[in-house]
Amino acid sequence: MKENLSLLRFTTAGSVDDGKSTLIGRLLYDSKSIFEDQLDHITESSRRRGKEEVDLSLLTDGLKAEREQGITIDVAYRYFATPRRKFIIADTPGHIQYTRNMVTGASTADMALILVDARNGVVEQTIRHTYIAHLLDIRYIVFCINKMDLTDYSNEVFSKLRADLKALAVKLEVPHPYFLPISAKLGDNVVDRSENMPWYEGPTLLELLETVEINGNGQAVPARFPVQYVIRPLSADYPDYRSYAGRVAGGSFRRGEKVVALPAGLGSTIKSIDTFNESHDTVAPGESVAIVLDDDIDISRGDMIVPADAVPELKSDIVARICWFSEKPMVLNGKYLLRHTGSEVRCVIREVIFRLNVNTVERDTVNKEVKMNDIARISIRTAKPLFTDPYIVNHTTGSFILIDEGTNNTVAAGMII
Repeated sequence: MKENLSLLRFTTAGSVDDGKSTLIGRLLYDSKSIFEDQLDHITESSRRRGKEEVDLSLLTDGLKAEREQGITIDVAYRYFATPRRKFIIADTPGHIQYTRNMVTGASTADMALILVDARNGVVEQTIRHTYIAHLLDIRYIVFCINKMDLTDYSNEVFSKLRADLKALAVKLEVPHPYFLPISAKLGDNVVDRSENMPWYEGPTLLELLETVEINGNGQAVPARFPVQYVIRPLSADYPDYRSYAGRVAGGSFRRGEKVVALPAGLGSTIKSIDTFNESHDTVAPGESVAIVLDDDIDISRGDMIVPADAVPELKSDIVARICWFSEKPMVLNGKYLLRHTGSEVRCVIREVIFRLNVNTVERDTVNKEVKMNDIARISIRTAKPLFTDPYIVNHTTGSFILIDEGTNNTVAAGMII
């Protein structure tokens, strides 16, 4: 029987032209994870653009505007596998106006690859993207010091940048930073070890991706089951069947476990855990199932099933870190829709506690105007209480988005403290 491979989700980030798309293209090419027709296509596209070498960035930059400008605009996802692990890659933009896209791509990642041009060193986007990765509780951050070929593969250049980046990682309390000298264009230390940098004794990027242990944040995550849909067939085969469908948001459930339905607060016991034509004794995080209870309880979309001994906090006043997406600045005391798991409630932004100065990673308590791509800590009051966990404990029940009621646009992503 074939062993199930573990899955690692990772994202790329960094400033414009630091080589994010080229790195992914090189990783796919050197690990033999692209099809022959894909290679033929990008070879022909490179030739039409007058390039002597194959432009591997074209593997991820699929939009016409991206190829014309040589930049990444939208998040591009790519999938590949080696004999040791499966991977999902999110290639995110570097331009400051697309920071919100970077937040989207990084929101589900286990690891972040932050590219740094060896010639330019640490720039504003390096700090911004490192902070966002830290904000999203990405435990493993890999600083890929790229374009080492343009510095004659200098150990001195790498050592200085590593010291600068290590200081940044310490300041942001990044738990697991890694530092790799690479050349994405030529493939040094991406899949194959570089002969041009014999002074580097660490792993290649692929070796690191294949071997890093992803164990979450080390905390026991309480089980949460936000209800998405009530299944009631009312058919001849299932005249009395009633179950609650959703996706397990952390923790696990088992048949016979005592649970509580929120917000009603009524207790019951799990009778069965069903998928299509099959029942299970247990269900793990991330799995989509239908839960049947012993008792008939009024449960609907937006409610939550939790273990009887691990009930989340009930809050109307929420303090959160947010990334502002909208071109319209945040309106203090403005009214927005807050979407949390399956619930949607009205809310008011009561206070901007501070806005982050990205250049210094310091809290600005004077200039509190929050504009597009700003990061801030705010307090919110919701029209009805929500059952929440801190984001660091549970990413699903600890996160939300804010929506402009007038335009229905998503204006911010929030992480509950």
